[in-house]
Amino acid sequence: MVLGNHSTITEFILLGLSADPHTQILLFAFFLEIYLLTIMGNLMMMMAIMTDSHLHTPMYFFLSHLSFLDLCLTSVTVPKMLENLLSQKKSVSIESCLTQAFFVFSIAGTETFVLSAMAYDRYTAICYPLLYDQVMSKQLCGGLVWVSWGLGFLDALINTLMACNLDFCEAHVIPHFSCELPSLFSLSCSDISTNFAVLVCSAIIHASGTLLLVFFSYTRIISTILSITSTSGRSKAFSTCSSHLTAVSFFYGSAFLRYLMPTLSSPLELIFSIQYSVVTPLVNPLVYSLKNKEVKAALKRMLQKGLQQLREQRTGRFEG
Repeated sequence: MVLGNHSTITEFILLGLSADPHTQILLFAFFLEIYLLTIMGNLMMMMAIMTDSHLHTPMYFFLSHLSFLDLCLTSVTVPKMLENLLSQKKSVSIESCLTQAFFVFSIAGTETFVLSAMAYDRYTAICYPLLYDQVMSKQLCGGLVWVSWGLGFLDALINTLMACNLDFCEAHVIPHFSCELPSLFSLSCSDISTNFAVLVCSAIIHASGTLLLVFFSYTRIISTILSITSTSGRSKAFSTCSSHLTAVSFFYGSAFLRYLMPTLSSPLELIFSIQYSVVTPLVNPLVYSLKNKEVKAALKRMLQKGLQQLREQRTGRFEG
């Protein structure tokens, strides 16, 4: 990515969440713990799905990709935040800032597509159970994931390349913990009307398009569930969708609102960014593991197998 030739500054200052040194230490410990738990939770989810044959189904295939995306999203934002909380110099080069903005936009965009694919998977499973295996083939599932990555990458590339042509003259302080495109627009001394229009249009088309698919899927799902006569069957159908609805609610609302707020004046920006880039990647594996009996059983089997291998290794050492 090449910056505009007329930029007169070479770096931005990320102010982060607080200027108080004591508060920064507390925040560092707090977010480091969240980050480690997020890494552990999503890695365990991915390992359980990968190693347990009971979870080799389309639903868990998409869930493993969701965990990977959450892992990537939090790793793009949180390490830089932790570094700045302990550093006196909170600077980031324009190139690094734009790179971070690209990856945040790309990964978040891909996640919206994966969440909509998961909604379609649930719609097919509940509304057309007899055709489920035929419709949700490995080829279709793989194709949906590749399309999700491709569209997320393309959308981010267009918006980031346009941001590369902006001039940054005097203002260079970002009252935020990470670089995101709306924050950069407010610092530019160029005309950002085109950039902002493209960002809003892509956010609306991107988010609304995938959200409409989610809405359509769950409208049909709820209609089908309500027609089920047995209480146990209805409860089981609802339970398979509750985790996904929780993930959609957490992610869509905060990410969509964040990219429709171009100014740096509102503290809601920080709240929305923390929710979709820090809190949601932590919550998703917890929600899916606590509410899903199959995932809990798989995690239990994986832990038992790990403990058994440790015992066998210890026994082998003592015998040796």
